[in-house]
Amino acid sequence: MDSLNSLIDGFGTALTPMNLLWAAIGVLLGTAIGVLPGIGPAMAVALLLPVTYGLDPTGAFIMFAGIYYGAMFGGSTTSILLNTPGESAAVVAAIEGNPMAKAGRGAQALAAAAIGHFAGGMIGTILLVVLAPTVASLAIGIGAPDYFAIMVLAFIAVTSVLGASRIRGIASLLIGLTIGLVGLDQMTGQQRLTFGSLHLADGVDVVIVAVGLFAIGEALWVAAHLRRSSGEPIPVGRPWLGRADLRRTWKPWLRGPVIGFPFGAIPAGGAEIPTFLSYVAEKRLSRHRGQFGKGAIEGVAGPEAAASASAAGTLVSMLTLGLPTTAVAAVMLAAFQQYGIQPGPLLFEREPELVWGLIASLFVGMVLLLALNLPLAPVWAKLLRIPRPYLYAGILFFAAVGAYAVGGESLDLVVLLVIGLIGFGMRRYGLPVLPAVIGVILGPAAEQQLRRALQISDGSVSGLVDTPFSVTVYAIVALIVAWPLIARLVGRRRGDRNGTEDTRTVGGG
Repeated sequence: MDSLNSLIDGFGTALTPMNLLWAAIGVLLGTAIGVLPGIGPAMAVALLLPVTYGLDPTGAFIMFAGIYYGAMFGGSTTSILLNTPGESAAVVAAIEGNPMAKAGRGAQALAAAAIGHFAGGMIGTILLVVLAPTVASLAIGIGAPDYFAIMVLAFIAVTSVLGASRIRGIASLLIGLTIGLVGLDQMTGQQRLTFGSLHLADGVDVVIVAVGLFAIGEALWVAAHLRRSSGEPIPVGRPWLGRADLRRTWKPWLRGPVIGFPFGAIPAGGAEIPTFLSYVAEKRLSRHRGQFGKGAIEGVAGPEAAASASAAGTLVSMLTLGLPTTAVAAVMLAAFQQYGIQPGPLLFEREPELVWGLIASLFVGMVLLLALNLPLAPVWAKLLRIPRPYLYAGILFFAAVGAYAVGGESLDLVVLLVIGLIGFGMRRYGLPVLPAVIGVILGPAAEQQLRRALQISDGSVSGLVDTPFSVTVYAIVALIVAWPLIARLVGRRRGDRNGTEDTRTVGGG
């Protein structure tokens, strides 16, 4: 009941004319940037982060929420129309959406995606309202050893799930942790990796890291592989769904959030895994399996609903524990820190107007997203005609302006370029970017919690595992680390059994 009353107060904040304006601008800008090839929600939020410097925190985060959901839908639009996913979570949408577009059903695919985002976002946000205060109240009793264990879980999980190999994930994490070490030691005040520069004594701003790794790194990568040919957009008409389409999509719209929300809330969650799981589930449950791979509308509706619900799930961990489970959440956490606000268990008590205004704005943003993007889908298709050299030149310009706006120092531009080159190298050698961003964000906090836990236990390592919660988390970490070996052993035993049975069959014959 308290959550319901707080949510009603949040709607009072979110529905003020100025906050409604920021929500609409966020949805519009997020979709416009997300619809461009290669630009996902993380890069969209990072690029637009400097735009919110002059806003009050509540208005800024309401705008961020609009950017987040708008960019997610924009990635689906370009994925369906041009088979070019704007972000990793939109990859699944291309599997069925692009064949639909080629068959002249692009309008129906876009409508299924838009309504799927709406349904997933609404259901996910309702779960956020129900679960977030409970998680926050439980998290108040968590101590330094428990927080460190959670951060270790985040590090291990994010390096295990993402990338082509665990080694590359760990290498990316180490890059982020190294960047996070730059500056003054929080305990002793000694300089680390500053190379004698007073400017680096404050550390490298997370916004510069995010913009450098995402925007600069991506722009340099595209420039290195630029092709002169550009795809022509597929014309789309007025999006609408017939009765047959609605009968095939309403169940996937409801099943998607059930899969997406939990994955968004756990460390290393995000929308990539649940979208694939949702696609597999819909393929198994569908009565039209023969259409999968040729343009089955269920393969668009379910994954898109799962992606949107996972976005709401990421906010649970970020708001209640201060743990970013996706790159977008990491950038938003940096934005919180920019305003001097620390997400965590006490955030709901210290900043209730901000938190509940943000949650209420998610409902408003979903309605705005649906209202704006159903009629504007043909317009987004025309934006894809911008030549890529002009597109990425604009990205470099806005990235440089954003980095300079952080501190007003020309050295920030040099740091941005260096980090951008690191991002380019990471793409060249197949290193995922998210572990590096997580390392920069959580690295200093993990170090601080580790030192606190050791101080409490007088330097004894046993102090890191002296609570039931931390022991449980480390057990999960051990399971994640050992799971590939366990799966391999189980696979070998099954193979040996099958081989034995085949031998018996041949011998008996």
